[in-house]
Order: sequence, then structure tokens, then C-alpha cells
Amino acid sequence: MKVINDIKDFKLTGKSVVAIGVFDGVHKAHRQIISAAVKSARVWKARSVVLTFWPHPQGQASLNSLAYRLRLIEELGVDVCVVIRFTRRFAGIRANDFVKGVLVDRLRAGAVFIGGNFRFGKNAEGNVRLLKKLSRFYGFQVRSFKVFKTGNAAISSTLIRKLISSGKLRPAEKILMRPVSVLGTVIKGASLATQLGFPTANIAAHHEVLPPAGIYAVQVFFDKQNYPAICYIGKRPTFSGNNQNIEVHIFDFKKNIYGIDLEIQFIRKIRKEKKFSDPLALIKQIKKDIIEARNILSAYHSCPPKS
Repeated sequence: MKVINDIKDFKLTGKSVVAIGVFDGVHKAHRQIISAAVKSARVWKARSVVLTFWPHPQGQASLNSLAYRLRLIEELGVDVCVVIRFTRRFAGIRANDFVKGVLVDRLRAGAVFIGGNFRFGKNAEGNVRLLKKLSRFYGFQVRSFKVFKTGNAAISSTLIRKLISSGKLRPAEKILMRPVSVLGTVIKGASLATQLGFPTANIAAHHEVLPPAGIYAVQVFFDKQNYPAICYIGKRPTFSGNNQNIEVHIFDFKKNIYGIDLEIQFIRKIRKEKKFSDPLALIKQIKKDIIEARNILSAYHSCPPKS
């Protein structure tokens, strides 16, 4: 997938099918829009394009980092992803100017795929109705998708953020259509876990929403491979820590991965964070946690839950 970070210097040749949205989290509803655009582009022998925005237009904390969002979008078979930097200047562009300058002149849209609550242009003056009106003038098609619901709640990134931060991993997984996950870079830590006999990779998360503090059975992805592991999120209360840490102990693993980006998928929470009386008590508990994590991951791979 080709990523365009400055649309001012980009202009497509040939028609495209464009899916527009923030697509934070690339959840179930987002996937339907993007996948439909990709499918139509292939039928029409056009380019599939995703037009997304960073940072979030409403100023919300992002569910995933931009890098992770792009990775998830690429997995759906998209040809080109255009990232619009949502600045004050861009927010001031009128709806008609956005359609003419971006969709028509730059992306040569033959069709535009959007969610039913899509708004665009200065002061969010544009909606689906206006886009369809402008499409008839400029000669492209518009396909809008209804708002998906889970129970009585609309599926949204806001809902998923609430579910993850409150520890409701399974409901969030159903909406995401994949396990709750985080992308982060391996950094040097205090080596406390190594001293206890359980070396860990310390993770600097890429601006992503995290589950509550505790111990989790996880699977770690990097270099196109999947590794079973256990993850700790917390402040190391046994050692009177103050800062939140994310540490991953990958089973039977000895590679040097400093500076590498890891994707950590949370399969199930094992227990809450706890302060132990001394390091020996903590070591004893970690051994139990690892045994439980191995059993959880073995069962998960034998019969993964259906989304």
C-alpha cells in the first residue's frame, strides 16, 4: 500500500474508489466500508483509496496510533492511503472546495464510500445529503453505510475505548473483529524482571488505549511470526514504582529485539495487579501466571472464539 502524507504533491492518474473516514481502530463498521470500496475498485479496475485524518478531527485520544491504523488498513487490500493532517487550516476548507479540490481534482474519485454519519467541510457543514448532491454535479457515485449497533449502542471508537479501558476485552474484540491489541517499541528498562529470572521486553506504546493494570495472556507478533507470551501492565507496586509500565515476557525466547515494534494481542486477563510482601513471593506468583497463560493460549489456539 502506498501512503501519501502530503496530498498537495499528489495526483492520481485514472479513476479511484475512495473510502473516507477517521477509521480509528479499523473496527467492524470501518472494515465493511473499506472492504466494499476495495471490492468495487477491483471490479471497476480502478485504484482503491482510503482517505483518513490525523490527528482526530474531534480532538479525541486515538484508539490506535497512526502507524498501527495504516497497518490495519493495508491488511484489507487497499492500494493507496492518503493521510490528511487535520490542521486548523484544513478544518476551515468549505465542503464544496474539499470535494472539488481533493476528491475530484486530486483523487479522481469515481465513487466515494462513507459512513451514514459522515460530516465534512468548515464547521461540519457537509453531510451525506450534500455529498450526494455534489456528486451529481461532479460525476461520481456515493455509497453510504448505516450506523452499526451492538445492542442499543452505536458501534464507534468511543465505545471501544470505554470497553478496553474498563477491561471488557471480549465485547471490544467482537466489535474490532480481532483481539484487543497495542503496537509499541521495545525499549531498555530497569531489568527488574531479568533479575527475578523472567526477562521482559519493555514496551513504549504508540499513543494507544490500554487495558487496566494486571497480568494478561497475550500473543506477540513481529517479523511475520506469532509468539506466546505474558504481559504485565502496572506500576510495579512491589518495588514502590510510580510510572506505568508495559512488559512482555515471551516464552522460550532469547532474541535481541531492542528498537523493534511489537504488536501485542490481549487474549485474556489472568489477574489484577498486586503488591507482594517480597520478591520471592512475586517470583512464586509469576511462575503460576506463566503456567496459566500457557494453558489459556493453548486452548485459544485450539478453539479461538468467533467474532
